Amino acid sequence: MDTDARGRPSFDLHSSAAGQAPATGGLEPPLRPRQWQSQLINLLRRRLEVPGSLGNDVLVHAGPGAGKTFGALLGFQSLLREGRLAHLLVFCHRSSIAAQWRGSARQLGMELREWDPSQPPEGGQGLLLSYQSAARHRLRLQEQLGILLPGPTLSVADEVHHLGLDPDEPEATAWGHAFSELSRGHALRLGLSGTPFRADNLAFCAARRVPRHQGGVLVEQIEPDLSVEPRQLIVAGDVRPLEFRFQDGWVDHGRGEGERESELERSPLSLETRESWRARNLRRAIRPGDPSSIALQVLLNARQRLADLRRDDHPEAGGLVIARDIAHARGLSGLLEEQGDRVRLVHSQDPDAAAHLLAFRAGEADWLVSIDMCAEGFDAPRLRVVAYLSTVVTRSRFLQAITRAVRVDPNRAELETIPRHPSYIYAPADPLLMSYARSWSVAEAYVIRPRALPAGELGAGGAGAAGQLPLEALGDGAGEVIRLRGPQLPAFLDKRRA
Repeated sequence: MDTDARGRPSFDLHSSAAGQAPATGGLEPPLRPRQWQSQLINLLRRRLEVPGSLGNDVLVHAGPGAGKTFGALLGFQSLLREGRLAHLLVFCHRSSIAAQWRGSARQLGMELREWDPSQPPEGGQGLLLSYQSAARHRLRLQEQLGILLPGPTLSVADEVHHLGLDPDEPEATAWGHAFSELSRGHALRLGLSGTPFRADNLAFCAARRVPRHQGGVLVEQIEPDLSVEPRQLIVAGDVRPLEFRFQDGWVDHGRGEGERESELERSPLSLETRESWRARNLRRAIRPGDPSSIALQVLLNARQRLADLRRDDHPEAGGLVIARDIAHARGLSGLLEEQGDRVRLVHSQDPDAAAHLLAFRAGEADWLVSIDMCAEGFDAPRLRVVAYLSTVVTRSRFLQAITRAVRVDPNRAELETIPRHPSYIYAPADPLLMSYARSWSVAEAYVIRPRALPAGELGAGGAGAAGQLPLEALGDGAGEVIRLRGPQLPAFLDKRRA
């Protein structure tokens, strides 16, 4: 990946892009691809040149900030100019993601039109579909797509891990079934994902299954055709490293109200090995009013970090709090507002949620407090601090939340050296969350299991790379902050700490 001495990102929209004709007219696209995006273009070309050898499915694993959207669009444009493709069909799971696809396409001189079931069918070069619409109107779309998109088509599934495939009940996973049926016969199917795994261990669309021997047993894995690890992007200066601050502590459990202290059972948050107790500890630890004060310490430390960043380094920086539910989010918002912070609370039941997200992106709030709307697809480069106070401990949900803070604002790119200044993650010292943090910057194989994992094993994947990042300040007693540093970079790259 290419970066220049002043720290510019490794791809760049040329200033003349707005005045150029669409790339379909024979001009070079106004975007210089990153190295991995050029690899993707070559990979798609090879799959078309040798049909049937590896199938028509291509899976790309690349985290936020990698440029997955531009990579797919550049791949389509290149193959369109060569006459290998004629149309682009993009599936995505949220309207905000569809808007990002439309905006990125316009920067490349393309127009993506969203399919509207209430309007007469209209053809075009590129079409956008939501997963929900595809499932709801599958039969109607099957009749229309052959007319709307004649010729070889590239189907793209954004955040493809949502498209589960259940061989026993194919229609039970409606989104995956709809994508499979609607893209059947298309020249290529490209799956894009930052977290290519599922908590239920089902397979998903646009991904090839590879048999592997594991512990003397033959299993199936989904392995990306192209994997762009966060640590690669960190070295290139395309994303920020993350530093973790896990608040440890003792959690007291009683048998009922009014129990004497001698009758309480005490458990250390970071060292608890019993799964039922680990889950109980986390439920208590995220409560602002719990006597352990773990949640309050997480929130106060995160707030202090954001204040330091805004004063010393990044005046526009903002913070994100991931809460358990709406009532919990309101309580955390109130605590921040009591300290004089500007807060925007967003959740799926709020009709003004989209406006709150835009206001935060524009810098009109210090903090965004959310439950389920600011993980996948949310893009706010000013975000530098995340406080994770949720009881959801699946690896995918945690990684989706914390990687909201890795993006680099292009306007700040020339102000920072490479590696970029880190973003910070604050959370209770739950053992599962810490295991995910140790391996967040590396890709891991996703094993398809023939059955659902038992409750005690749920989310346990991710601990396999636990030795890759160092633990610091872990004392014998609970109550300290456990620090996890970012990936270890070559000394000559670590200019900021020199």
